[in-house]
Order: sequence, then C-alpha cells, then structure tokens
Amino acid sequence: MDFALTRSEEALRADVRAFLRDALPAGEERDDGWIVGFSREFSRALGARGWIGYTWPRRYGGHEGSYLERLIITEELLRAGAPVGAHWLADRQIGPALLAYGSEEQRAEILPGIARGELVFCIGMSEPNAGSDLASLRTRAVEAGDFFVIDGHKIWTTNAHTADYCYLVARTDPAAPKHKGVSEFLVDMRTPGITVRPIVDMAGEHHFNEIFFEDVRVDRRCLVGQQNRGWYQIVSQLDYERSGIERLLSNLRVFEAARARARESGLTRDPLWRDRLAAIETRQAIGRWLIYRVAWLLTQGVVPNKESALTKAYATELEQDVAELAGQIFGMESLCGRIARAITFAPSYTIMGGTSTILRNIIALRGLGLPA
Repeated sequence: MDFALTRSEEALRADVRAFLRDALPAGEERDDGWIVGFSREFSRALGARGWIGYTWPRRYGGHEGSYLERLIITEELLRAGAPVGAHWLADRQIGPALLAYGSEEQRAEILPGIARGELVFCIGMSEPNAGSDLASLRTRAVEAGDFFVIDGHKIWTTNAHTADYCYLVARTDPAAPKHKGVSEFLVDMRTPGITVRPIVDMAGEHHFNEIFFEDVRVDRRCLVGQQNRGWYQIVSQLDYERSGIERLLSNLRVFEAARARARESGLTRDPLWRDRLAAIETRQAIGRWLIYRVAWLLTQGVVPNKESALTKAYATELEQDVAELAGQIFGMESLCGRIARAITFAPSYTIMGGTSTILRNIIALRGLGLPA
C-alpha cells in the first residue's frame, strides 16, 4: 500500500510552511496552540488564504478541498505552535454541524464569517453535573411564541469570554427521556441575560469559563436542526471533534524539547532511556496514521464513529505519557515553565471531548459489536 501524498498535497504542505515562516508572530508559538493560542489577526490571515472551512462549499466561503488536505494544513499549524484557537471550534465543529443540520439562512449568515476567520465560537455543552453524562443536562429552553427563553449554567466553556456566539445545547422537553428532549441553538453572546465568569486552570491559564443564562431570549430561527433531536446531532459532531490531529500534537513540542535535553545530558547513552524515547516516537507515528486513516474515511463519505473513539483514546493517553516523560527528563526544572504546564494540563486530555472510559464503550459497542 502506498502511503505517499500526491504532488499537490506535498505542495500544499510546503505552502503552509512558507506562510508560517512569514506570518507566525515571533513569540506567539504555543504548546496546545488550538486551546491556549488565540489571535484573531492570525485567524483572519488564515481565512484570507482559504484555509478555514477548507472542505466547505465555495458559496459559504469554503475551498471545497479534501479532508486529507485540511489535515495537512492543521498538522503544519499545530507543529509550528500557531495560535489557532480563535477559529478552531468554529472550523472543526460548528461549520460541519451547520452544513449537516442548519437552515440555509443560518449557513449563509454564519459560515462565511467563520471562513474569513472573523467569528469566534464557544460550545455550551458541559454542566456542573452533566459532563461525561451530557444527556443529564439541566439548562432548559422554554418556548415562548417566536422565542425560546433559556435558563441554566454551563461550565468548562473554552473561549466563552471572547466568543461572538455560543453553540448551545439545552433541554426543550423535560418530560421526554433524557436523550430525546434536547435541542441545539445558535446564541449571540451579546444577548441580555448572559454572564461569563473565568475559570483559571492548574497551569494558571484562562481559557475555560462558566456561563450563566438568565431569561435569555433567542429567536426561534436560532434553533439548529430539529427540536428535541439535538442528541443525535451532537453524536455525529463529536466524531469530528475527537479524531483531529490536535489530539496527538498538543505535547509534540514538549517531547521535542525533552528529547533534545536527553541527548544534551547524556541520558540517551542509557539503553533504557533510548528505548523509552523510541517507544514514544513509535506511538506518535502510529497515532498519526490512525488520524490520517480517519481523514481518508471522511473522503470516502464514511462517518468515522468507532475510528474516532479509538484514535482519541490512543492519542490522548500518549499525550499524558509524553508529559510524564518530559517531567522525568527535566527533573527539578519541570516545577515551572512549559514542562510544569504540560504536566498540570495533561489530565484534561482524556476528559475533554469524551473520557477514555466512554470512548472504550463506543469501541466495544460500535466497533466490536459487544452487547450493551
């Protein structure tokens, strides 16, 4: 089997690298650039190149490129530590969700702005008592004529403090079974009744937030897809969220630094340390091909449900091992700086986007066909 990219795909990779050499601001490189790297200016520059919404129809500002080409672009951005957080959620999840379930009015209004790198989205899913068990959410949206009135509380909401819109999940039928009474909404963050409070994580960074909704009135046209069918829409959206190369490259630059330190300090003369470093590199190569396989499946029109679950579980557990290895190599130096940040943030990798336990359930049920 030939795993080589085509000439046009290799040319695209070279084009992205050349762009980054000129456009990436000095000092803006970040580990986990898709989470904590935020620059509206950089996102607009990417939008001007047509690299946001890359696979979308041209009439919505897209490029109509392939999923594999999109993966090449995102891989190069993350390897370089580019600050892509301003458009990341909108490009990865909101656009595909609107293309699949949104109205023509919603697509025409929202997608071109995302593709230009002008709109920042947050996603209102998790709640204090409904994180992994999302279907237990309590935020409610009550019909009131041409409006829905939203009341509730969301937590761990990335970029809510800078977002233009929230893609909100709320309960619209409290009497229905918990998976059947949920709907999705586009909510303008300037709407009265919305309060955002910061959450500073263990690494001392602020990207998470709480959002409180009090009598927030949103027009009925902000409903995405079918009322009370939101759960089934969410499940397909998570397949896009879980399988991206960001799940593998969050700690790549940390590993490269640790490997360089191991060589400088002479650790690599020890066969045990050489084996540990080689094992990480081997697992990274495997994870990369798992992710490229998902992109290939998408080009074939296959929804990569079990494949996405497997890829995320594999890659995020590897990311945690990278942080641990880096801490051991840097020793006391890992008490502060980028290594300390990697260590303290590492537990989140196997929580956000679906815990490893839930992902293994998906693999068992939908991949192996085991009984529930």
